[in-house]
Amino acid sequence: QVQLVESGGGLVQFGGSLSLSCAASGSIFSIMGWYRQAPGKQRDLVATITSTGRTNYADSVKGRFTISRDNAKNTVYLQMNSLKPDDTAGYYCNAVRVLGENYWGKGTLVTVSS
Repeated sequence: QVQLVESGGGLVQFGGSLSLSCAASGSIFSIMGWYRQAPGKQRDLVATITSTGRTNYADSVKGRFTISRDNAKNTVYLQMNSLKPDDTAGYYCNAVRVLGENYWGKGTLVTVSS
């Protein structure tokens, strides 16, 4: 059974930093990543990383967020720096198997105060 468990969300002030983790179990994943969804808005890509370390970022987080991955631990991380109130959202871990099956975590809330 596949499980994705996020941790690390919370409240932070404008300009602060937070680190998110997502521990996966039950499978090996070709792509892992983070998406976010603000109230009343659609869920959008934040960043993804392949098993070989190739990364992709949304323009809005480039230079501020860093995604990384520990394949041995089946865990993906998101280091978020220079946080802004616009970054406030539920952050969801995503993992994709080689054959394309898509899995989601339950999410962790990040709130940035101005």
